[in-house]
Amino acid sequence: MEKSYIELGDENFDSIVNTSKKLVVVDFWAPWCGPCLMMAPIFERLAEKYKEKVLMAKVNVDENIIIPQRFNIYGIPTFVFIKNGKEIKRIVGAVREEILEKEILNNL
Repeated sequence: MEKSYIELGDENFDSIVNTSKKLVVVDFWAPWCGPCLMMAPIFERLAEKYKEKVLMAKVNVDENIIIPQRFNIYGIPTFVFIKNGKEIKRIVGAVREEILEKEILNNL
């Protein structure tokens, strides 16, 4: 099955995020992070549910240094909400699906 989110890195982040007309939700994560792995299926469900309205993206902080530094990512998972190239909201840590979904709806 095709993923409803995209994977971004230092090389393609700006070109995709800054040109998106949709709300962008970026999941900064790492494969060794337990809470990140716990959030992955939630993120995927919401990506599928809102794929027409929201660009859901994941950035692996182990493989990318520039973008996590620019966004001052110190704890993961961190979910950054971006509209018109500007950060408008941030959630740090694992949260219930309803909380993440509520923030998506609030920021559409």
